Amino acid sequence: MSDEDELKDWLDRTAKEIADNYPNARTWLSWIVYLLNALDQQSRDEDSMNTTAFREMWEALQVNLRSRLRTGGW
Repeated sequence: MSDEDELKDWLDRTAKEIADNYPNARTWLSWIVYLLNALDQQSRDEDSMNTTAFREMWEALQVNLRSRLRTGGW
């Protein structure tokens, strides 16, 4: 299993645990905002390549969220 697959599995488990323990969607939002803020700060602290990668990830996330709202699926 690659590092990326392990990270995906960990994120899936973490997301499920958050959803199971905090059924209120507003709580999820606070976790997501916290995570994105931490990732943004880390990308700025390390180097410009991480900042560029973070911005690309953010743009991809926005596209996926818009698609989800329009179609109801990922």
